[in-house]
Amino acid sequence: MAAKAKSRGLIAKGVAGQVPKISRGLPAGSILKCADNTGAKELRLIQVIGYKGRRGRVPSAAVGDRVAVSVRRGTPDMRKKIFHAVVIRQRMPFRRPDGIWVQFEDNAAVIITPEGEMKGSEIRGPVAKEAAERWPRIASAASIII
Repeated sequence: MAAKAKSRGLIAKGVAGQVPKISRGLPAGSILKCADNTGAKELRLIQVIGYKGRRGRVPSAAVGDRVAVSVRRGTPDMRKKIFHAVVIRQRMPFRRPDGIWVQFEDNAAVIITPEGEMKGSEIRGPVAKEAAERWPRIASAASIII
């Protein structure tokens, strides 16, 4: 039985690849800051896309994960709508393979289209290296990668 290969288009948009083990610091219901210029200010995490859990366990996300969010504060045309987003910062400390512990001062995400393209054109604040490696479009728009 041959292994099913991912299409080249999905790999380029950041859907496939090696995913490091990161402490999951954002359970469903968490409030995140929107770090792009789409018009949204505050997001609520609804679901982690691709999360496989146990019955009764609350899904949680980490840096670089694709999540479903609803816009809590922002422009009237964005509010109360559900979008896909990528987590770029989390407050809970996580350990990198080289032994360094990383922690940001806020929880933040960037809104993306279902295909993996960014909705906004710029990102405010730093972006975690793990998110930038997994999502090349976010890495190209980021001003600071930590």
